[in-house]
Amino acid sequence: MAVQQQPEAVTSERATSPVVGQVLAAVRVITGLVFLWAFLDKAFGLGYSTPGSGAWIDGGSPTEGFLGNVAVGPLESTFHSWAGDAWADWLFMLGLLGIGLALVLGVALRLAALGTTVMMALMWIAEWPPAKHLSDGSPSMSSNPLVDYHVIYAAVAVALAVTHAGNTWGLARTWTRLPFVRDHRTLQ
Repeated sequence: MAVQQQPEAVTSERATSPVVGQVLAAVRVITGLVFLWAFLDKAFGLGYSTPGSGAWIDGGSPTEGFLGNVAVGPLESTFHSWAGDAWADWLFMLGLLGIGLALVLGVALRLAALGTTVMMALMWIAEWPPAKHLSDGSPSMSSNPLVDYHVIYAAVAVALAVTHAGNTWGLARTWTRLPFVRDHRTLQ
């Protein structure tokens, strides 16, 4: 009589090959560095997208330039009213820093995916890719009315969270063993 094997218990961790884990980890770290660099450049005015005189630590606003120059879309006036507001600056900068650190360290990837999706959705709306023309009638330079880099970043963040990409080259295994994380799955 043959003994029937019991299927292995399903865990919250999916098994992947080492190469897949390494590729996902590399994508995670690279994506995290995109967010961390944006934070650092805006905070310290490193001279790439933010000149030294516009550094947040020197009184510059990380949202004023982008939101103040929104030139199309259904929330154009709303974004203009938010531009430079302290609450918008703080939320944006904390979002960049939190997402960047979470992705680089491989922790709290569910929260990072949610934060990335919200931030990228707002930025997508601000750029409004469906528009062929800006409010002043000039060409919008949109190359795709639906999918742009904002959608890609959000999709990547979600994919990294659901594939447990923090387990390779990250601190996810240690993070998920912490009592407050173990008791609150959304922090994983």
